[in-house]
Amino acid sequence: MANTQDFTKMMQDMMGSFPKDGKAFQDAFKTQAALGEKMAKVALEAAEKSTEISSVWAKTTLAKMSDLTATKTEPADYAKSASDFASSAAETAAEKMSAFAEVAKKLQMETVELMLAAGKDASEEATAAVKKATSDVTSATKKATAAAK
Repeated sequence: MANTQDFTKMMQDMMGSFPKDGKAFQDAFKTQAALGEKMAKVALEAAEKSTEISSVWAKTTLAKMSDLTATKTEPADYAKSASDFASSAAETAAEKMSAFAEVAKKLQMETVELMLAAGKDASEEATAAVKKATSDVTSATKKATAAAK
């Protein structure tokens, strides 16, 4: 049977000979972690506001149901109570859906702002990393050329 050649050492030597900047990787990680933190903060704020809206909506609906379930003296009062509740519930639903839309709109705007800022930061970091890598490769090439002569 043929033995498979182990390329591990060769790959380590080859990768070790390339100039690399560990700080660039650390900076990229920090930038991504900061973006993740900001995105989580925005999402949690939106979730908190949505929960508040839902809670207020539920409390309002339950408060209005007490009128609906109260004993009436006339049968027509039951119909009027149900009609008033339905009208009030529709009005409240429109208000709360508008509030949810505002939360979603704010979340979308903040997310777009964060993504644009992150794109700008990443572009600047990439440009700096490419410039440094070009400089390092040029320097290494000059040294290798000088050593070969």
